[in-house]
Amino acid sequence: DSLLETEEKYRRAMVTNAQLHNDKTSLMFQVETLREELSDLEELLWESRRCCDQSSKELELERQAHKVLQVQFTETRETLRQTKELLMNHGISVDLTNKDAELNEDDVSAESVSRLAEESPQGSKESTIELQLKKQFEEKESLQDQVRLLQSQLDQRNQADRVTNPEEERLENGMESLLLNLQRDTNRQMSDLKFKLVKSEQEVTALEQNVIRLEGKVSRYKSESENAQKMEDELKVEKRRLQRELRWALDRIGELESTNNHLSKRLEKMKANRNAMLAQQ
Repeated sequence: DSLLETEEKYRRAMVTNAQLHNDKTSLMFQVETLREELSDLEELLWESRRCCDQSSKELELERQAHKVLQVQFTETRETLRQTKELLMNHGISVDLTNKDAELNEDDVSAESVSRLAEESPQGSKESTIELQLKKQFEEKESLQDQVRLLQSQLDQRNQADRVTNPEEERLENGMESLLLNLQRDTNRQMSDLKFKLVKSEQEVTALEQNVIRLEGKVSRYKSESENAQKMEDELKVEKRRLQRELRWALDRIGELESTNNHLSKRLEKMKANRNAMLAQQ
């Protein structure tokens, strides 16, 4: 009976040992699978962080460009206002509704459009406008000097001789022609500035929309990065749990193998004793 009981224990131990070995294999497979998933998630997290950093840099560049364009837009508008004031101070009326200077967003002179198309890229638009304004002011000052010179000559002639003669009439006609040309040129320049002001407003609006789009991308990447980080933490917890179970299973297998060896030795000893007893009989 004792031998049968020992054999039964031995068989149960072998079955348990086989089950634990299967559990060990399953746990090791799960651990390996979790390692692969963790590696994939770490790669996904790294990619999300890289995209987030790249989008953040793009957003910062767009914000800087937006600020620069806003400053340029403000300076252009201020230059336009100062130009109007300067022309009004010199007694030149600026009429942007007449035939020579009519302007709106959909009706711009061909000369303004062609000249704007030939300008440098967006980064140097403001410097081009400033150079054109400087040139225009220099031309205006030159014309005003000519007007003042003609006016001075006319005053001198009037003081010397109050009688109108053909020379004075030609002088007055020349001055009127210069004033008319000056006003037309000024109106044309003001039309160009108005058109460039409208273009600057459109560029500012486009940059604002681009900033909003990039902020949305950054927010989405941050959310994906946070989700990936959360999943990575959960997988690490699961990995630690499975490793604990694996260690417990390995310890249990070691104990059962030790018990199995002990039972095997007892079984061999009992078989030897039984054979000895049979031999004595």
